[in-house]
Amino acid sequence: MTGDRIALAVHDHGGDGPPLLLLHGAGRTLADWAAVAPLLTPRHRVLAVDLRGHGLSPSGTWSLPRVIEDIEGVLEEYGLPGALPVGHSLGGMIAVRYALDHPEVTPGAANLDGYGWGRPDQYVGLDPAYVDERLVQVRKSATAGLPGGPLPVDGLQTLLAQQRALSGQLGVPYELLETALLRSVRHTPDGRLELRPRREHALEMLAAIDSLDLFALFARMDRPLLLGRALRPTPPVPGKEWFDDLMRAYGMGLARDLTALAAQRPHVRVVGIDGTHAMLLESPGAVAAAVLAFAAEALTDPASVPFRYALPEPEE
Repeated sequence: MTGDRIALAVHDHGGDGPPLLLLHGAGRTLADWAAVAPLLTPRHRVLAVDLRGHGLSPSGTWSLPRVIEDIEGVLEEYGLPGALPVGHSLGGMIAVRYALDHPEVTPGAANLDGYGWGRPDQYVGLDPAYVDERLVQVRKSATAGLPGGPLPVDGLQTLLAQQRALSGQLGVPYELLETALLRSVRHTPDGRLELRPRREHALEMLAAIDSLDLFALFARMDRPLLLGRALRPTPPVPGKEWFDDLMRAYGMGLARDLTALAAQRPHVRVVGIDGTHAMLLESPGAVAAAVLAFAAEALTDPASVPFRYALPEPEE
């Protein structure tokens, strides 16, 4: 590969049919797709990648143009330039950007719950100035929680214990969470363990996410676009009721704005998926069903697809 490209780690799930490229979320890895990919391979050739700085892929300066180049390199190497990008969270945002940058060969894009923090006016019933203040807190917390060097001696065991607790909370098999975590841990040159992505690259990644005007990107898409939205709220955060209220208001605003977008853009398909943001792990069947239904239409005759689906209102 040339230029700023990085040779990404790839899991080739095999399969026959039109190719799909699976992209994971921020701080996650291709292991998140482990339960979904086998449900796609009977009808598709399926590749999943670790984005730069994640999982088993090399690190490097994190920017959207560089990430797009990495993906180009993978699809060139596998001879699948026309693959449909399917992404979750950050991966969904990247899928849309990739499709916009490759209109000649990319048939569309699928974004599963990749909406960032949105605009203050999308938080239904809340004063935008209040939302701005709270989002500053949210971003500070996210930054403070980023990896800051090698893990302490008992750091890995602590992280595994957290995954076991999360397994019970979400009803997700612990093995899936354990595999995903271990793929994000690597040895430093001095033999210690660190969690990926590294802090400096994670900060670059968060800045890239904040720079995106996602609804403007969605409106620019002239090919089939799947926009999936989690129907279950994020589990409550003890002691931070304000955050739960914030997410509830944002869910209502997203439901409103996505439904309006689908009404205006006939090639946009909006679907609700029975799960929280962790839908790949919680509800692989529902995710696969949404992707398969979308791909069956989008890859057959994109010009004739009337993608107009209402998104159910989020639960109160």
